[in-house]
Amino acid sequence: MKKIVLVALAAMAFIMGGVINAHQVSEDTEPPHEKLYRIYNPNSGEHLLTPAGWEVLILEKAGWKSEGVAFYIPLTEPPYSGYPVVQRLYNPNAGDHHYTTSDFEATTLISVGWTNDGTSFRFPVAKENTGVPVYRLYNPNAKVGSHHFTMSSYERDSLIQAGWKNEGIAFNAYSK
Repeated sequence: MKKIVLVALAAMAFIMGGVINAHQVSEDTEPPHEKLYRIYNPNSGEHLLTPAGWEVLILEKAGWKSEGVAFYIPLTEPPYSGYPVVQRLYNPNAGDHHYTTSDFEATTLISVGWTNDGTSFRFPVAKENTGVPVYRLYNPNAKVGSHHFTMSSYERDSLIQAGWKNEGIAFNAYSK
């Protein structure tokens, strides 16, 4: 009888250990998330994305309007191994920002006068086939804020109806 109880306890410990280890593997595949904010400049029409809460506070004092959390990004340290990385670029002539995971696009924009906002404004996004699509739209009539990024298909469709061009999925991110 004691052997049966000991074998049952050992089996339960083995099974529970497997469940705990499986849970740990699950956590490793999807790290904790942090907020990525969206803020709007009513004077220029630009929407800015930033992982830096302090930047939102500074821009709000300058008249920008916080739109809250745009989406969530993996909470991980550089070099963001295995995650696509969004680079934030700035056009000093137009006062516009742009976001891309493409090194080619970033290099091309830099070659025509854009600047890279640096490592503080690079952020990882969801790995391929995970998360939710973030759509990229282009307004051919705007000089500033000509690109818009949104996770909302309703917002995307509304902008398309208003004349914006759908550029598809820019990258994936987390909705929670």
